[in-house]
Amino acid sequence: MDINEMAYQVKEASIKLAAADTKLKNNALSHIARSLIDRKDEILKANAMDLKRSEEEKLPAPLLKRLRFDDAKIADVIDGINSLIDLKDPVGSTLLSTELDDGLELYRVTCPIGVIGVIFESRPDALVQISTLCLKSGNGVLLKGGSEARETNRVLTDIISRATKEAGIPINWIKLLETRADVNEMLKQDQYIDLIIPRGSNDFVRYIMDNSRIPVMGHADGICHCYIDEDAQVDMAVRIVVDSKTQYVAVCNATETLLVHKNIAPKVLPELENTLGKKGVELVGCAQTQNIISIAPATEQDWKTEYLDYKLSIKIVENIDEAIDHINTYGSRHTDSIITSDRSKAARFMSLVDSGNVFWNCSTRFSDGFRYGFGAEVGISTNKIHSRGPVGLDGLVIYKYKLIGKGHIVEDYAKRNKTFKHNNLDKDFPM
Repeated sequence: MDINEMAYQVKEASIKLAAADTKLKNNALSHIARSLIDRKDEILKANAMDLKRSEEEKLPAPLLKRLRFDDAKIADVIDGINSLIDLKDPVGSTLLSTELDDGLELYRVTCPIGVIGVIFESRPDALVQISTLCLKSGNGVLLKGGSEARETNRVLTDIISRATKEAGIPINWIKLLETRADVNEMLKQDQYIDLIIPRGSNDFVRYIMDNSRIPVMGHADGICHCYIDEDAQVDMAVRIVVDSKTQYVAVCNATETLLVHKNIAPKVLPELENTLGKKGVELVGCAQTQNIISIAPATEQDWKTEYLDYKLSIKIVENIDEAIDHINTYGSRHTDSIITSDRSKAARFMSLVDSGNVFWNCSTRFSDGFRYGFGAEVGISTNKIHSRGPVGLDGLVIYKYKLIGKGHIVEDYAKRNKTFKHNNLDKDFPM
């Protein structure tokens, strides 16, 4: 089947899916969760094949870690599905209600976007998270995972497709693409696809934007920062930085650059060198950092690099303004955290750092749709469009205006026989 026909089928299914009620969608999600358990051995076997092939192909260690889909990760995605079931349906919420005139009522009501094309990295768990979020929000989805996860993605897509069909969801709402050529064809399907979400490097996201007329919600590099201010508590700073860097290094919300105020650097850097060293983290730093701890020099490129590995670059700054400037210059507008006991400095940092997620006294690893209570996420948007930061259910709906009248015509208002009232109704759409 060519991509044009595939996109057409998903579009047709998405129109029917948009009208599915909450009970039907939640029942389908329950079917998916049960099917993942029933076919777990099949999933593990497929993933073992992917891992073996990728190891033979010398896939980098961080990508191998993302590729692994074991019992624990299966349990995690099932927990995510159950959490998603408990969340309010984002479709059909009234955002605005206005009485334009007697008997003429305007409503702004949320609705699915339509068909979403998602291109994501080697993580098979992302396929489950993305597809279930699209299902709950009433969207059809075209998925393109990394070729390294080919066998796992095939099994997972088959499980989801069969489970939702059995639950009564329109068939063809989900389709899997497998080749790079498929991606290039997908970018041409602006007649059927309403939004593309690419998850990858800045260069990759830019390529997608430059080669499609379809709107793109960019999820680019995660060049995240922690800034330790001079008023920080050293013990707290060490705990937060270590968690931000090492809790799971192969993810976009792991800290890649540490900024440290010059006045606290002599106290905190030796502690960090010791603790991070025990966890196998390679440190590189600016000249001032090297005067305090014995590490390799950082280059200009280090400030621009998402390592996704046990490596951290360190820079000593004069003040909070230099830290903010560095983040806004080299960061990817993803997630950045300040560690300080000074509320006014925290407020300044959170106001001026131009990122989708800005934190005070906590790990950058909290930047996650599941941890935010969104059930899961399709990605973290670094764009400034209708959705920013972790994109959960609310980021996968748009809205339409619904106007209810009783024979009203514009000519009456144009001739001033009638005038608008524009009164706030403060009530839900009645249908």
